[in-house]
Amino acid sequence: MQIRKHTSDHWQTPDKIYKQLDDEFHFDFDPCPLHADFDGLAIKWGKRNYVNPPYTKTEKEKFIRKAYLESLNGNLSVMLLPVSTSSYIFHEVIKPYAEVRFVKGRLSFCGNKNAGFDSMIVIFRPKSNGGECDESENGKATAGAEAPVDSPTTKDERDT
Repeated sequence: MQIRKHTSDHWQTPDKIYKQLDDEFHFDFDPCPLHADFDGLAIKWGKRNYVNPPYTKTEKEKFIRKAYLESLNGNLSVMLLPVSTSSYIFHEVIKPYAEVRFVKGRLSFCGNKNAGFDSMIVIFRPKSNGGECDESENGKATAGAEAPVDSPTTKDERDT
């Protein structure tokens, strides 16, 4: 059996999926466009963000946590992610704080990259003073606010 391995961590969103989501959410920013010349984790995000992050575990999780924090600051983030419902990040950040829509069938990404995985749309809607973070006078999350962090689970429990 031959295992297909993609050399790129970047999966360009299918035009049809992006258009459907943009028609619903009216995006004003993409913090991780294909071949970006900036660090989407280090810059200010818009009010209505579309996020199709790199799919390596560490990068994907950083963008998920950032999207959660953006919701605490009153911003919307809609993410296209591979389904991983048994992962730690799904149960600790996505499931309790986001709306999840599962995509029917497997996507064919732009550039003829057929996904070897199922996909989901994860929506972090703006929160209004949920008391879940430190807030400054203007109501924005401060540097002390963090996305939910690792609990005392083992690495093996998180990687399954």
